[in-house]
Amino acid sequence: MKSPDVILVNEQDEAIGTMEKMEAHEKGLLHRAFSVFIINDAGEILLQRRALEKYHSAGLWTNACCSHPYPGEDTAVAAHRRLKEELGFDCDLREIFSFTYRTGFDNGLTEHEFDHVLLGTYNGNIFPDISEVCDYRYLSSGKILELMEKEPASFTIWFHRALPLVLQYLGMPVSAL
Repeated sequence: MKSPDVILVNEQDEAIGTMEKMEAHEKGLLHRAFSVFIINDAGEILLQRRALEKYHSAGLWTNACCSHPYPGEDTAVAAHRRLKEELGFDCDLREIFSFTYRTGFDNGLTEHEFDHVLLGTYNGNIFPDISEVCDYRYLSSGKILELMEKEPASFTIWFHRALPLVLQYLGMPVSAL
């Protein structure tokens, strides 16, 4: 089955074309993506553990959800869509920053993304899609930083890069990283 197309972009996040998602990851081409971070009223961050069947970073802990907007789809609309699809809820989201990263995986794929980071607050029930998420939990930033220091390989690459920026934005300590 063909995977959906992603939006290819330049370093200024201007769309320059589209390409099938797996082909873009095989070629390591820069494309638009988003990462959603959710906090609760206690200030804890929602983590999800990626399903074991994911095509990369399977079984790793990461932020609430992340994906790619479809061609012609607004990034914020895509973030709300995927939050509902992966975790079964929606909430207000605001974009807080963006960054670009590139990393290769053992399976030959390369993530090269212009990643828009969105933040929301949610305290209700979570209904994960088990084909996307095999576990989830809220943890304090201190506990997450402690786990990342002890077990860095159990977290996704993009989470290692985005979390310190999110914590800075929230005015929380980043010292353990």
